[in-house]
Amino acid sequence: MTRLNVSKALEEFPEVVNRAANGNQRTIVSQRGKDVAAVISMEDLRLLERLVREEMDRMDLEEARAALKEAEEKGTKPLRELMRELGD
Repeated sequence: MTRLNVSKALEEFPEVVNRAANGNQRTIVSQRGKDVAAVISMEDLRLLERLVREEMDRMDLEEARAALKEAEEKGTKPLRELMRELGD
């Protein structure tokens, strides 16, 4: 993986984009010694987005399972009963 500072990345931007698009080469862009961005192919971006969606779905499923377990352990109340208790 290539690492360039912002100035060098700007100078070489067309080549950096071309290498990402055609060669699937990733380039990290740094500023003042800190990595701040990356130039990646659209294929990599789509993969990253799919992985993020899958992870979010997995987390949602875990939370739903935990909520169902809590409801089984603590019991539930019908909405009308809860509304009466709250004064509505």
